[in-house]
Amino acid sequence: MKVERLAVPDVLIIEPTVFGDDRGFFFESFNQRRFEETIGRSISFVQDNHSRSSRGVLRGLHYQVEQTQGKLLRVIQGEIFDVAVDIRRSSPTFGKWVAATLSADNRKQMWVPEGFAHGFLVLSDMAEVLYKTTDFYAKEAEHCIVWNDPTVGIEWPLEGEPLLSPKDMAGIAFADAPTL
Repeated sequence: MKVERLAVPDVLIIEPTVFGDDRGFFFESFNQRRFEETIGRSISFVQDNHSRSSRGVLRGLHYQVEQTQGKLLRVIQGEIFDVAVDIRRSSPTFGKWVAATLSADNRKQMWVPEGFAHGFLVLSDMAEVLYKTTDFYAKEAEHCIVWNDPTVGIEWPLEGEPLLSPKDMAGIAFADAPTL
């Protein structure tokens, strides 16, 4: 397993060791002990989610202020541009964003710890994303920062306008968003 710390060092890219031959491949997609050693703390995942989206769909930037969620994401079909925004006021990287391209081909995973808003843009015709969360979804605690907030300045690799849900269209400015 190879681990890369991004410019916001709490966000990690985890690349598994893949064993392949002419029959196919095998890799360990999750190992609790190794994951905890990597992030330096004990953690429990309580929910697994699976989304499927078409090209140009942009989901996010979502987060919960109560029942904060850490997320471990991977793509099993297609390709996404995955983004995390630091919303921890006490952090030296508050308001900064990092991103990585995750795909079924590169098998990379992104660890987005608690205290981050998260979103992604689908780059392929279709993408399926699996992610584990450290707390349960709580609609009453969920917030959404608008995807194109100029103070955050995410450089989305867009071709035209993104496809947004009504919730994402109603996202609020980073300056007005509740933070941690």
